[in-house]
Amino acid sequence: MSVSLTSNEELLVVPSRLGDLSVRAVGAVDGHPTVLWSSMFVDSRTWDRMLPTLLRKAPDRSYLLIDPPGLGRSEALHRRSTIAEAASAARDALDSLAVRQPVDWVGNAFGGHVGYELAAQPGLLRSLVAISAPVEPIAPALRRKIQLLKPLLQAFGAVGPVRAAVIEAMLTDASAADPAILGVVIESLDRPSRASMALALRSFILDRVDVSSLLPRIGVPSLYLASDDRGDWSPHDAERAASLTPNARALTIAGARTLVPLEQPDAVAQQLLAFWSDLATSDR
Repeated sequence: MSVSLTSNEELLVVPSRLGDLSVRAVGAVDGHPTVLWSSMFVDSRTWDRMLPTLLRKAPDRSYLLIDPPGLGRSEALHRRSTIAEAASAARDALDSLAVRQPVDWVGNAFGGHVGYELAAQPGLLRSLVAISAPVEPIAPALRRKIQLLKPLLQAFGAVGPVRAAVIEAMLTDASAADPAILGVVIESLDRPSRASMALALRSFILDRVDVSSLLPRIGVPSLYLASDDRGDWSPHDAERAASLTPNARALTIAGARTLVPLEQPDAVAQQLLAFWSDLATSDR
């Protein structure tokens, strides 16, 4: 099913093993498929500050902005899942969209975790960009904090201390003070049901596993973007992940925490465009 939003955008609903996924299709209809998969707690609007630059400077691409399972406009989660199954759901979506060529995958946090899984499977991706996406499980201290907040999320939703904790984890103080940036996060938090958000939290954060062993199997060109203000995905962590990946490099974006494309859209767009330009050169 599709609903035309503008002359250059369609809102698509595609089936997957984790329910129907909402996909915004923007750009050249027959352009090279480029998937943008957002972080936990938020949806595809976190890419919107960067999207005009990409459309202007790389207009020959078909951008597919996917709301993750249970988040944004996608169908609510009804059971516990895993990041590996979310990657399979992404494959379902690409099949439903009749994407027949390897895609350029750009994932922020949760989207990066899904990207690692997909990039280790031959033939699906042409390239991988993982932004603020740690390859290890969450740290024990953060796990304890989330466990304390999870009952509040289940009972009342992403309000009060839960909302404050998410904002603190996602945004720098400067970004949180910007109404436009903060508004995207708050609106994203308000969209899913309490049950769906709690299942997503359990499935894609608390149950996140170490995927360091996948990195040597990633054969596509890869770019790992870190921010300068996220403790569990520091520039050093990104460099270490890149050293384990055959064809990867790491870069750091200043002035951001987790939602780097939302906080620093110009800097992220610049790095994506340069990375894709290098891909095009090597393809020739």
